[in-house]
Amino acid sequence: MTLDPRRIPVIVGVGQYNDRRAPGDDGMDSVELMVESALVADRDAGGGFIARCDWLGVVPQISFRDLNPEVMVPQALGMAPHVSPCAMASGDTPVRHLNDAANAINRGQATVCLVTGGEALRTASRRNRTSGPGGGAFRAAATASDLRRRYGLVNAADIYPLYENATRPAWGQTLAQGQAETGMIWSLMSQVAADSEGAWIRSAATSDQIIEPTADNRRIAFPYNKLMVANSSVNQGASFIVSSLAAAREAGITDDRCVYVWAGASAHESEEPLERAVWDRPPSGMRVTLERVLQANRLTIDELDRVELYSCFPCVPKMARRVLGWPADRPATVHGGLTFGGGPIANYMSHAVVATVQALRQAGKHGLLYANGGHCTHNHAIVVSRTPPPPDLLGRDYDYQTEAELARPPIPAIGDDFEGPVTLETYTVFYDRSGAPTHGVVLARAPDRTRVVAKVDSAERAAIAFLTDGHSEPVGSLGTTERRGDTLFWAPSPRSDP
Repeated sequence: MTLDPRRIPVIVGVGQYNDRRAPGDDGMDSVELMVESALVADRDAGGGFIARCDWLGVVPQISFRDLNPEVMVPQALGMAPHVSPCAMASGDTPVRHLNDAANAINRGQATVCLVTGGEALRTASRRNRTSGPGGGAFRAAATASDLRRRYGLVNAADIYPLYENATRPAWGQTLAQGQAETGMIWSLMSQVAADSEGAWIRSAATSDQIIEPTADNRRIAFPYNKLMVANSSVNQGASFIVSSLAAAREAGITDDRCVYVWAGASAHESEEPLERAVWDRPPSGMRVTLERVLQANRLTIDELDRVELYSCFPCVPKMARRVLGWPADRPATVHGGLTFGGGPIANYMSHAVVATVQALRQAGKHGLLYANGGHCTHNHAIVVSRTPPPPDLLGRDYDYQTEAELARPPIPAIGDDFEGPVTLETYTVFYDRSGAPTHGVVLARAPDRTRVVAKVDSAERAAIAFLTDGHSEPVGSLGTTERRGDTLFWAPSPRSDP
C-alpha cells in the first residue's frame, strides 16, 4: 500500500525558550513564552509554517489564569486555526495534542499543526500573583475531598510517595535499595540535562547528592528530597510543528529533518487519587498504555533508541520502566527530567518532544514518549521515528480505557471511621522547611479489607522513626487506629529491633 504524503504526519519544527531574567526583572508571562517558542519552532522548520497553521493545540497553563492563550497566541502569531480544546492542565496533554494533530493530518482535517505551551511560575511569583504557585496550591486544596484535606493529602507531593513506599517492598527492595535506584535514575537524568540546551538546571548531580537530605536538598515527603521532585519554579516555553509530509517537501524540508509520528495509546484512572485499587504496582491505566503502545507499533524495548519516561516523582519512571523492561542504568529521559530539565506543570512533555526530535535527527530510529498527569491519573504514550510508519498505524484510535477498566481490581471503600487493629498498606511523612517532620499519614486495611486513612502525630517519635529509619519494613506491619476528636490516629505495634 502506497502512503499518501498528504496524510502522513511529520514533526518539522521544534523550539524551546528559557527566560532567565535577573531578579530585578520579573520576566515573561506564559503567553509570551508560548509565542517565543513557537517562533523558534517556525525558524527551525525554515519559516512560513505558522502562517499556514490550520490547527492549534495549546497546553493549559496555571501561572496566569487571567490570560487566555487559546485566543492570545493565535492573535500574536497572526493565525486563524482550528483550536483543539483542552480545559485541564495535565502532564499528558502535549503527547495527546501530538497524537490528535497527527490524526487530524491523516484524516485530512489539517495540514499544518502547532502545539505550544509555557509556564511562567517564576514570573508569577515575582509579581506576587495569586495565580502563581500559591494559587495552584489553593486550587488543589479547593478541589480535594474533605477526607484528603483533613489528613493533608492535597498536592501531588502528598500522593506520589504513597506509590513509592508501597512498590518498594513489593519489588523486594529495602529502603536503602529503593533510594539507590532513585539516585541512579535521577543522576543519569541530571547528566542528560547537563548536555540539553533546553534544560533549566544544566549541572550533573551524583546519586549521593540526590539521596542525602541537606539544607539545599531538604526533605519534602518521605522518602523524597527536593532533588527528587519536579522543579516548577521556572519560566519555560516549548512548541513543535506537525505538518503533512507533502507540505514539508513542498517547503523544501529534507527527509532527514522530518520525524514521523507513529501510533499512540492512552488510559486513565479516577480523578480522585485515593480511589486506587492498589498502591504496590503500576495502575492499570499506566500498564495498559505502555503495553499497548509497544504492541500497536510492533516494537520491542530493544528497538527504542530514545525514551522519555515522565518523572515528576521517582515512582513514575520506576513503575513505567518495569512495565517496559527498561533498565535502571540507561537514561529514561532525553530532555533531563522534571527536576533538572524543568517541571513546567503540564508542558514538560513538549520539551521532551523537542529534545527527542533533535536527538533523532542526529542518530537513532525510534523514540518513545510516555506522559503522566494528575496524581498518577492520566497516561498517554506515543512513538516517533525517523522512518515512515506502517500504513495501518496512521489515524488509529488511541483510547484503551475500556481495557484498563476491565483490568483494574476492585477499589476498596475508604474512610477514617475504623478503630482497632489494621495492616499498613502504604504511608508517608511530611516535613517543614527546616527538615522537621510535621506529621505522617498511613493508608491501612481493616480486617474487612476496607481502606483506612489515619494520621501519625509528629510527637510520636517512635512511630515516625519506624516509618522512616529503614530498620524494618513498615508496609505489611500491624498497627492500631484510635480516634481523637475528629481525627483518626495510627500507632505501630511494638517492635523488637535487632
